[in-house]
Parts: sequence; C-alpha cells; structure tokens
Amino acid sequence: MDIFDQKGLHPMLISEMREPFDDPNFIYELKLDGERCVVYLDGSGTVLQNKRALNLNARFPELTQIHKAAKKKCILDGELAILVDGKPNFSQIQRRSLLSNHFKIQLAMQSYPACFTAFDILYYQDHPVMDCPLEERKALLEKSVSENGTLAVSRTIEESGIALYELAAGQDLEGIVAKRKGSLYYPGKRTKDWIKIKNLQDDDFVVCGYVDKGNGVVSVILGQYDGDRLVYKGHVTLGVSRDDFHMMARVPHTKPIFADRDGDTIWIRPELVCAVKYMEKTASGMLRQPVFKGLRDDKTPRDCQA
Repeated sequence: MDIFDQKGLHPMLISEMREPFDDPNFIYELKLDGERCVVYLDGSGTVLQNKRALNLNARFPELTQIHKAAKKKCILDGELAILVDGKPNFSQIQRRSLLSNHFKIQLAMQSYPACFTAFDILYYQDHPVMDCPLEERKALLEKSVSENGTLAVSRTIEESGIALYELAAGQDLEGIVAKRKGSLYYPGKRTKDWIKIKNLQDDDFVVCGYVDKGNGVVSVILGQYDGDRLVYKGHVTLGVSRDDFHMMARVPHTKPIFADRDGDTIWIRPELVCAVKYMEKTASGMLRQPVFKGLRDDKTPRDCQA
C-alpha cells in the first residue's frame, strides 16, 4: 500500500545536541516549542498525526482545512504550535491535547488558535521524496503549498548558525536546528545530520508519583529510563496545574517505585509523560529550578531515556 494511504509515518528524530556553531555544510532554522506532527494533504482533506501516529484532527479542528493550501498531494513534517504574545506556548498545546469535549475545544480554538509550520516534505504528488537531498526537499516544499494564517513554511539560513542562535536567545525562543546539506530523510530514525542547539533547557520525564502538599500545591516525582531500569530524576512543584493533577490522580496507584524516597508520596503506574524546563542539571543529573510545562501524549514512557 502507498505510504500516503497507510498514514503511519513516524518523523525523523534528532540524536545530538551541541553548542552554537557556524558551518557552510549546514542550514539553520528556528526550533519551535510545540508538538511535532506529520500532516497528510490531498484534495479530500487533512490528516494531522503526532509522533505516535495518533490523529489530532478532533483536537485541532482549525487545522483540518490546510489541505486547501496544498498545490499537490503531499506529506509534510513540521511543528504544531499555539502562539501567545507572538511566541510558541507549549502549555497551550498541552492543554488542548488533553481536551475531548467538543464545546471546550471550540472555545480553546477561538481563544488560542493553532498553526502548523512545515519544515520538510516526505511525499509529493504520487511518490515518496525522502531519498532526495535536503536542499531539493526544501525547494519542493516551497512550491508545494501556499502559506496562509494556519500554514507556514519554516525559513532557513546558511552557515550563520551562531547569529541565528543569538537571535533566538534574544527573543527567548527555544533554540535552533542545524541540518546537514545533502542529508536524506529516515522516518522513525535518530540522525546526527540534524543537530539541536537549545536556548531553553527542557526534557521529558515519566510521572512516577506525587506528593499532595495541600492548598492546591503538588510535587511531581520524576523518572527516566536507564535502559530497562527506571531511575529517580528529582521532583517538580512549580507549574503543576489543577488539570495536570487531576490527570495524575486518575492513574491507578502502585507500590513504591523508588523505595528510598517514599515518605508521603502517592505512587502511580509509570504511564504518563511530562515535559519540564529547568536552568541546568547538577553533576548527579538532578534539575535546578525546574518548572512543569505539562503532560504530553505524543511520547511514551520508554522514550524518556536518561
């Protein structure tokens, strides 16, 4: 079956993070703080899927018409984002992703509409184009769609990665991505041809439990996998919303996951994933000044590797 009809592509992933650099063999673009998605566009409609190939159309109905901006049948890779004060806001994406009530989704859409920024094309007209070099895919992407209020194409620059990074940092944006010229696209694989250069530090963690401190204050116990073993990575209190807590409280309880850190902890099955931003990690891997960004359903607990 044609990959367009299968609708099961998983996006290529980044496996390396570095400090800002200049290199004529790379192009650079902004890294948006949203949710990575693959979108299928043709004359019959739009299908928006996250990294786990889960359909997001019902949660982001304002994006279900972007196929009208496609000049040819295509599959695009990009970032789903919600802008607040002109900047991507991950918390708004997270809140929308947890909604299922149609009326609440409509209200959220009116207050904070989502947009999709495409940075790669995987399929064009009637065939895959993942074996084409990066520059050819970028050129094909430009002529495949028309930008509008909900669909944009990521802008790139050559060689000057440090300058773009400084611009992103000055605007308090997440960072940039460097992509090697001539590189191919390998769906579902991690590649060193794409390098992330982050201004704001964040990571994904397994929610292992929580401590209810009263007055609406909750401290979330974090873990990551080291191979097959779940290891303690600290806790976070700031930023945990009432909706986040309600989601955690619905997860069945379990025996202590980190026995030496029991105390008043309510341990839950390690099935939720959250994003946490922080200043830096200590030598032991703990987080300094962590802030809870939100739960996310586009990653599995096993994706959270130390």
